[in-house]
Amino acid sequence: MDRALADIAPESPLAGRPEGETLALHPRRVLLTGYRSHPHVGGQGVYLRELAIGLRDLGHHVTIASGPPYPDVPEGVELVEFPALNLFEEKNAFLALRPAHLLSKADRSEWLAHNTGAFGELLAFSYRLQAWLKGQAGRFDVLHDNQTLMPPFIGISRTLPVVATIHHPVAIDRGFAVDGVSRWWEKLLTRRWYGFTGQQAKTVRQLPHLLAVSDAARDSHSEHYGMQAGRAVVSFNGIDHDVFCPEAGTRRETRLIAATASADVPIKGLDVLMQAFVPLAQQFPSLKLELIGQLREGRAKRILQEAGLLDRVSARSGVSREEIADLYRRASVVVCPARFEGFGFPAAEAMACGAPVVASDGGALPEVVGEAGSIVPAGDAVALETAVRAVLNQPDMAREMSEAGARRARSVFCWRNHALAASALYEKAIAAC
Repeated sequence: MDRALADIAPESPLAGRPEGETLALHPRRVLLTGYRSHPHVGGQGVYLRELAIGLRDLGHHVTIASGPPYPDVPEGVELVEFPALNLFEEKNAFLALRPAHLLSKADRSEWLAHNTGAFGELLAFSYRLQAWLKGQAGRFDVLHDNQTLMPPFIGISRTLPVVATIHHPVAIDRGFAVDGVSRWWEKLLTRRWYGFTGQQAKTVRQLPHLLAVSDAARDSHSEHYGMQAGRAVVSFNGIDHDVFCPEAGTRRETRLIAATASADVPIKGLDVLMQAFVPLAQQFPSLKLELIGQLREGRAKRILQEAGLLDRVSARSGVSREEIADLYRRASVVVCPARFEGFGFPAAEAMACGAPVVASDGGALPEVVGEAGSIVPAGDAVALETAVRAVLNQPDMAREMSEAGARRARSVFCWRNHALAASALYEKAIAAC
């Protein structure tokens, strides 16, 4: 199966060959793994689904192994489900242990972690996967993990080639979360919850074949986890251009800000957006903010309540990709205020829909936006307010940003290129095993 180099992105490890040379791809039996994989749980679910489609379309036979909530499985892709204990849904998680669970290393691990204040789903999923693979000898050519990065994958790699995608190190979330609480015991509990980051650091330092979705993803793993940066290949994520694209019949609303935030946690920068929104709403009486996500109790909501602006903000969760794309097409400006992103799907998808984008310089967002949008310092509400006001007040500038963003999205963010980069790593991993 020959693939022309003309279709390979500059970020791909396949680029740089002589013009006209082709790459022979071997159809492989690929096992994609993710401890949680439904698209509504965030970018990881989107990544696994779209990568599966990209690999399938290259001719690979793809199987997804996932814990709950399970992914939307593309046509032609198999799914292996690994049920968890779902202790968050139990009224008394301590009493949820059953005699049968004692026979399972994964169940014991998940129960013990949950009841001692740690997040144990990643390790428990890895144990379940490792146990299952013992009965699957010869079924797969390569395993591709989506940032579970738990120690069992080191053992798995001794008998099955392993490639791992890295997005952003959760140690960054841990740092923001610890800094966000003041009492000593809250800091202690927060560190306990994020205890798995030490296991991820150990694992990523030992796995030799890594696929990073941005320079920021690669460099931040090097900084926070001690990974050798040169061991990671960088290839941007793609986006679904059939869904996220301009639509001639949709008109932009003149006073509508759109944003996506999965939670009101410091790393997402929702509080910074609300601080910027307050003076903007005072200047523009008809200004509205539509948020994809939930506006739970927290700092962001308190800012709106104190300013009397809750009625100017609407929040929706569990929406379809088509509904998100429609919002991006209607918005005057899409704001991406995160303090750090390993990639930043909202920015890329909004640009693909022709929306002017204002983003922070947190993590990979400047890589994603490039020269097509406006970049402000992460955490700087005044700079964010100024940049958004400029878009609202200058229609010509907004139109230029819209056109430049759509062009960049079409040319840079391609799942096929990412799947090609992954395929090249599969060959390296298989040859080295």
